[in-house]
Amino acid sequence: MNILLCGNEKVFDGALTELISITNKTREAVRCYIFTMDLCRVKPEYTAINDNQVQFLDEVVKRKNPENSVQKIDVTEIYEKEFGYCKNENAYCTPYTLLRLLADLVPDIPDKILYLDIDMMANDDISKLYNIDISEYEYAAVREKYGSIFIWPDYINAGMLLLNMKKIKETKLLEKARNLIKTKKMLFADQDAIYRATTKKLLLSRIYNEQARFNKKDTVICHFCKRLLLFPIPPRIENYKQWNVDEVHKILRCHAFDEDLNEYIELKREYEKSYKVLKV
Repeated sequence: MNILLCGNEKVFDGALTELISITNKTREAVRCYIFTMDLCRVKPEYTAINDNQVQFLDEVVKRKNPENSVQKIDVTEIYEKEFGYCKNENAYCTPYTLLRLLADLVPDIPDKILYLDIDMMANDDISKLYNIDISEYEYAAVREKYGSIFIWPDYINAGMLLLNMKKIKETKLLEKARNLIKTKKMLFADQDAIYRATTKKLLLSRIYNEQARFNKKDTVICHFCKRLLLFPIPPRIENYKQWNVDEVHKILRCHAFDEDLNEYIELKREYEKSYKVLKV
């Protein structure tokens, strides 16, 4: 199974937790690509995920299955050519959310690949998702919890995209999305661009990108995205990620991933000791 993650040096904890959860629950081999870039001209902390981090991630997944792998792909040059100084470079999130839109320009990306946001955890074998037939579609996705109410009924959450790269190249989906990014300022830049550029998509059940409830047993992928909480009063937005283990337990009251997160804590200590990482 081919997986695509995107981000900078700060996504290490997300990648580690996510890959632990995925490889703990499947027997199939997992090949993970990580798109990254150096964009220090925008912010000093926008540095590419480093080689030590990628090497450790690769070691961790290979302990589960020797055929597993993690590969870093630096797309700085492609990004600057396509999106440098564009209208959406300082969108609602970071420029790294735009990297998935470059997948058709990166050599040797497989015909089928599962893109996942860094704040997701597998609660079940992701082969249940990966093996869905999308041969007639550009991609499969799940409706966005709020966007499908306030924007459009079939508006998607782009945190999980099962991509048919062969079909995408035929319809030029990502090329059209990039053109939108370059020419139109959009509230949810990458997500809006994908939605507007889509020719044909397959909408899936929320179990493949659960954006609200954490402890549902039938969930395949849980998304630790921003949530609007109406109660207790006053309403508020919370944004705790899976690697915020104390908050996941105490505030989100989620214990579905305790085994994975306990392993993450031990492996993070191992990484810091092995590579002599300085705690900030």
